[in-house]
Amino acid sequence: MKLLKITTLDRGWSDRDEVLLHAAFQVLVDFVEREHPDRIIDWSADEMHRYAWKEIKSLYNWWKEIRPARRSPLDDKKLAVPAMRFKKVPGTDLTQAVEPDKNKYADYYRALKKLCRLEEKWCKEDQRNFHRLIEVRGHLWT
Repeated sequence: MKLLKITTLDRGWSDRDEVLLHAAFQVLVDFVEREHPDRIIDWSADEMHRYAWKEIKSLYNWWKEIRPARRSPLDDKKLAVPAMRFKKVPGTDLTQAVEPDKNKYADYYRALKKLCRLEEKWCKEDQRNFHRLIEVRGHLWT
Protein backbone atom coordinates (compact mmCIF):
# COMPACT_ATOMS: atom_id res chain seq x y z
CA MET A 1 0.00 0.00 0.00
CA LYS A 2 1.26 3.49 -0.88
CA LEU A 3 0.83 6.35 1.54
CA LEU A 4 0.69 9.93 0.31
CA LYS A 5 1.89 12.40 2.92
CA ILE A 6 0.54 15.83 2.05
CA THR A 7 3.02 18.30 3.50
CA THR A 8 1.19 21.48 2.52
CA LEU A 9 -1.96 20.94 4.59
CA ASP A 10 -2.15 21.94 8.22
CA ARG A 11 -3.20 19.38 10.81
CA GLY A 12 -6.91 19.20 11.45
CA TRP A 13 -9.86 19.46 9.15
CA SER A 14 -9.57 20.41 5.47
CA ASP A 15 -12.42 20.56 3.02
CA ARG A 16 -12.26 17.80 0.42
CA ASP A 17 -11.73 20.20 -2.49
CA GLU A 18 -8.55 21.44 -0.79
CA VAL A 19 -7.41 17.90 0.01
CA LEU A 20 -7.85 16.93 -3.65
CA LEU A 21 -5.84 19.92 -4.89
CA HIS A 22 -3.04 19.43 -2.35
CA ALA A 23 -2.91 15.67 -2.93
CA ALA A 24 -2.54 16.11 -6.69
CA PHE A 25 0.25 18.64 -6.31
CA GLN A 26 1.95 16.50 -3.65
CA VAL A 27 2.12 13.75 -6.29
CA LEU A 28 3.78 16.23 -8.65
CA VAL A 29 6.26 17.36 -5.97
CA ASP A 30 7.11 13.75 -5.08
CA PHE A 31 7.59 12.96 -8.78
CA VAL A 32 10.01 15.86 -9.31
CA GLU A 33 11.90 15.61 -6.01
CA ARG A 34 12.02 11.84 -5.46
CA GLU A 35 12.00 10.30 -8.92
CA HIS A 36 14.24 12.92 -10.57
CA PRO A 37 12.62 12.57 -14.01
CA ASP A 38 15.07 15.11 -15.46
CA ARG A 39 17.84 12.51 -15.02
CA ILE A 40 15.88 9.54 -16.37
CA ILE A 41 13.61 10.74 -19.17
CA ASP A 42 14.67 12.34 -22.44
CA TRP A 43 12.29 15.29 -22.32
CA SER A 44 13.63 16.55 -25.65
CA ALA A 45 12.55 13.35 -27.46
CA ASP A 46 9.60 15.01 -29.21
CA GLU A 47 7.28 17.99 -29.02
CA MET A 48 4.90 16.25 -26.59
CA HIS A 49 7.72 15.48 -24.14
CA ARG A 50 9.13 19.01 -24.41
CA TYR A 51 5.68 20.48 -23.72
CA ALA A 52 5.02 18.10 -20.80
CA TRP A 53 8.37 18.83 -19.14
CA LYS A 54 7.87 22.57 -19.54
CA GLU A 55 4.43 22.25 -17.89
CA ILE A 56 5.73 20.00 -15.11
CA LYS A 57 8.51 22.48 -14.25
CA SER A 58 6.14 25.44 -14.46
CA LEU A 59 3.51 23.80 -12.24
CA TYR A 60 6.13 22.65 -9.76
CA ASN A 61 7.50 26.20 -9.50
CA TRP A 62 4.00 27.65 -9.12
CA TRP A 63 3.16 25.21 -6.31
CA LYS A 64 6.48 25.54 -4.45
CA GLU A 65 7.26 29.25 -4.93
CA ILE A 66 4.44 31.36 -6.34
CA ARG A 67 1.37 29.98 -4.58
CA PRO A 68 2.94 29.98 -1.08
CA ALA A 69 3.86 33.65 -1.56
CA ARG A 70 0.19 34.67 -1.56
CA ARG A 71 -0.49 37.18 1.20
CA SER A 72 -3.77 38.29 2.68
CA PRO A 73 -4.34 42.02 3.07
CA LEU A 74 -5.57 41.15 6.58
CA ASP A 75 -2.02 40.08 7.52
CA ASP A 76 -0.94 43.74 7.62
CA LYS A 77 0.29 44.29 11.18
CA LYS A 78 -0.71 47.98 11.07
CA LEU A 79 -4.33 47.12 10.27
CA ALA A 80 -6.73 47.80 13.15
CA VAL A 81 -8.91 44.70 13.48
CA PRO A 82 -12.21 45.06 15.31
CA ALA A 83 -12.76 42.80 18.31
CA MET A 84 -15.63 40.35 18.17
CA ARG A 85 -18.36 41.55 20.48
CA PHE A 86 -21.70 40.02 21.24
CA LYS A 87 -24.92 41.21 22.77
CA LYS A 88 -27.71 39.25 24.37
CA VAL A 89 -30.88 38.81 22.34
CA PRO A 90 -33.68 40.04 24.61
CA GLY A 91 -36.05 37.34 25.84
CA THR A 92 -33.72 34.45 24.85
CA ASP A 93 -30.55 32.71 25.95
CA LEU A 94 -28.97 33.64 22.61
CA THR A 95 -26.34 36.20 21.69
CA GLN A 96 -25.68 37.92 18.41
CA ALA A 97 -22.58 39.56 16.99
CA VAL A 98 -22.37 43.33 17.23
CA GLU A 99 -21.27 44.84 13.94
CA PRO A 100 -18.17 47.03 14.41
CA ASP A 101 -18.18 50.69 13.45
CA LYS A 102 -17.54 50.67 9.68
CA ASN A 103 -16.10 54.21 9.76
CA LYS A 104 -13.68 53.48 12.58
CA TYR A 105 -12.53 50.27 10.86
CA ALA A 106 -12.77 51.47 7.24
CA ASP A 107 -9.26 50.19 6.40
CA TYR A 108 -10.16 46.75 7.76
CA TYR A 109 -13.32 46.58 5.64
CA ARG A 110 -11.40 47.68 2.54
CA ALA A 111 -8.82 44.95 3.21
CA LEU A 112 -11.61 42.42 3.72
CA LYS A 113 -13.17 43.38 0.38
CA LYS A 114 -9.76 43.13 -1.31
CA LEU A 115 -9.25 39.69 0.25
CA CYS A 116 -12.58 38.50 -1.16
CA ARG A 117 -11.49 39.55 -4.66
CA LEU A 118 -8.07 37.91 -4.19
CA GLU A 119 -9.60 34.65 -2.96
CA GLU A 120 -11.81 34.51 -6.04
CA LYS A 121 -8.76 35.13 -8.25
CA TRP A 122 -6.70 32.52 -6.36
CA CYS A 123 -9.49 29.95 -6.64
CA LYS A 124 -9.56 30.41 -10.42
CA GLU A 125 -5.76 30.19 -10.57
CA ASP A 126 -5.81 26.97 -8.51
CA GLN A 127 -8.45 25.47 -10.79
CA ARG A 128 -6.58 26.47 -13.96
CA ASN A 129 -3.32 24.94 -12.71
CA PHE A 130 -5.09 21.83 -11.45
CA HIS A 131 -6.42 21.34 -14.99
CA ARG A 132 -2.92 21.85 -16.42
CA LEU A 133 -1.61 19.16 -14.07
CA ILE A 134 -4.33 16.75 -15.19
CA GLU A 135 -3.30 17.39 -18.81
CA VAL A 136 0.26 16.17 -18.15
CA ARG A 137 -0.76 13.36 -15.80
CA GLY A 138 0.24 10.72 -18.36
CA HIS A 139 3.85 11.92 -18.20
CA LEU A 140 4.24 11.49 -14.43
CA TRP A 141 6.07 8.18 -14.55
CA THR A 142 9.69 7.05 -14.62
